[in-house]
Amino acid sequence: MDHTITIRKIEPVTHDVLRIVADKPAGYAFEPGQATELSIKKEGIPEEKRPFTFTSLPGDTELEFTIKMYPSHDGMTENLGELETGDSLAIGDSWGAIKYDGPGAFIAGGAGITPFIAILKDLKRQGKLAGHKLFFGNKSERDIIYQKNLRAWLGDDFYNILSEEDHPDFPQGYINREFLSEKNLDAGAGKKVYLCGPPAMMDAVEADLFAMGISRSQLVMEGLE
Repeated sequence: MDHTITIRKIEPVTHDVLRIVADKPAGYAFEPGQATELSIKKEGIPEEKRPFTFTSLPGDTELEFTIKMYPSHDGMTENLGELETGDSLAIGDSWGAIKYDGPGAFIAGGAGITPFIAILKDLKRQGKLAGHKLFFGNKSERDIIYQKNLRAWLGDDFYNILSEEDHPDFPQGYINREFLSEKNLDAGAGKKVYLCGPPAMMDAVEADLFAMGISRSQLVMEGLE
């Protein structure tokens, strides 16, 4: 079922990521980590549906999305920069494979952090965030979505790595077996590993996790298109 919602606030998070806050339809339900199909309802912009994750919590009175813009892509994400307060969006029902299933580690690449934002917010709200780790890969420091928030929530359990920038505060490279071992990924019996990111990153990290002895039943995954 589609719902039409109105944008109440739109603001930059990074140089190419927007935070969009909109009305929440009466009775609309989702779980932290889930997504919906979203389209823009504005004259002159094609109504193309794309999946986006909620970064608000189910109990919030408004819906929040944290969306990366891709100006070089033809389609919806190319048009996000044209949105304004008062514009309309259409959303469908909630769906998604990533839901919290117990303590463990979160591994994200780029916009793959978005399903984890709501989950981490929810754990913080419940006072259950301690003991979780987040491993986050980006191209450069300016690409790190909600860096200050995540650092405040997770402290020394927040690990970043940059693939394209030589930065004094972060290691350079990719999330891989060496990096995860060096940062003491804890994936003992019963611990979950939550993974989301671009397809190539997902494939590489999944292979490394299996090589580290992590079982398929421990993995909670959903990739980006």
